[in-house]
Amino acid sequence: MRIDIITLLPKLLDSPLSHSIIKRAREAEVVEIVVHDLRDYSTDKHRNVDDYAFSGEAGMVMQIEPIDRAISRLKSERIYDEIIYTSPDGENFNQKIANELSTKQNIIILCGHYKGVDQRVRDHLISREISIGDYVLTGGELAAAVITDALTRLLPGAMSDESSALSDSFQDGLLSPEVYTRPAEYKGWKVPDVLLSGNTKKIEEWKLKNSLDRTKRLRPDMLGEED
Repeated sequence: MRIDIITLLPKLLDSPLSHSIIKRAREAEVVEIVVHDLRDYSTDKHRNVDDYAFSGEAGMVMQIEPIDRAISRLKSERIYDEIIYTSPDGENFNQKIANELSTKQNIIILCGHYKGVDQRVRDHLISREISIGDYVLTGGELAAAVITDALTRLLPGAMSDESSALSDSFQDGLLSPEVYTRPAEYKGWKVPDVLLSGNTKKIEEWKLKNSLDRTKRLRPDMLGEED
């Protein structure tokens, strides 16, 4: 998989994309992640890529021209399955979307900034708009990092134990069950006996019940029980 990220702040993505699972996946060539500085596509002598809104609204707007140049250049080199714009009013990102995106070959993520992009970008150049939550960030770089992390860990070969990702929260519509490790007892706090029993059937039954109980208590909306 290849992920191209177009941003005004490329250095902001250096750390999130250079550690842990993403680092190993890049080194193993499971995923190729290329960060592009949008200012490289500006024809302005000061490398500006924003201007005032025609509406007179406060705040600056990302211009269509440099964005179009960046996307057009990338599209001249390969076919993209999705061109994503990170926006607070996009569809809410979830595990289902991460699973879907992880099956793609080539993706562009355009990071929003300022008051957003010229609407014509959204109307004509973007195939999908994604939000990571109902709040506003300074820019879309952190959202792009979240999206990239969530789908990269699902790629075959990205994790040493691929079955681990399949048991994560949300994969089966439930929160994951509680987990424990050694020591079996600490300060009088004990690991549930069933997890020490070695009885696979009983352990699986406990995990399912625990997942259901946690989901009902913490995220009842996932079970359609929201008040």
